[in-house]
Amino acid sequence: MPHGPAEVGLGPWPGEWPQGDQWDADLLRSGDRRNVVDRYRYWTMEAIRADLDSRRHGFHVAIENWQHDFNIGTIVRSANAFLAAEVHIVGNRRWNRRGAMVTDRYQHVRHHADVPALHDYLAALPEGPVPLHGVDNLPGSLHLETMAVPERVCFLFGQEGPGLSERAREVCDATFSIAQFGSTRSINASAAAAIAMHTWVVQHADLCGDTAWRG
Repeated sequence: MPHGPAEVGLGPWPGEWPQGDQWDADLLRSGDRRNVVDRYRYWTMEAIRADLDSRRHGFHVAIENWQHDFNIGTIVRSANAFLAAEVHIVGNRRWNRRGAMVTDRYQHVRHHADVPALHDYLAALPEGPVPLHGVDNLPGSLHLETMAVPERVCFLFGQEGPGLSERAREVCDATFSIAQFGSTRSINASAAAAIAMHTWVVQHADLCGDTAWRG
């Protein structure tokens, strides 16, 4: 097949089973059809999370959730792909997980009642405070394309349409905007989040080792 196999994942493990705490007996027996890279085939969910935790990146992602924005799940999925330290849901605790494609099981997801509570949490982290950078095309915003993205930072994204709330704009340590060249005023929130996270990867991630894979 020129575009890869028709089925996702692998069937039952052929031959003698491997030894180690990371292996899931049920998956070895029945096959692993999950949406995970080959590195984690047949691993338990706990083992995958532990391995990810050993090498998570220095950025966090936060999303305001006042209107049950359907973009949240997609942002969580991108945060998993780029290996965010944590994902923060601000506002309503319930959110639409469909777009996450089960990636929230491998990601640390925290809830905060409002943006000031998120800001206080980031300021009190044991490793040191993490600045809160919002994305919005506001006057005075930094240009993402030319700014030096901090190695430790939390990207904050507002709701689709209105963008960052007024309280979020007041609390953010800085805001940045993404260059656009067409007629629309703004781009999709999940697209903006992916651009911001990839910018961090370009500036800070180790792309030379075997920890990065390309989809």
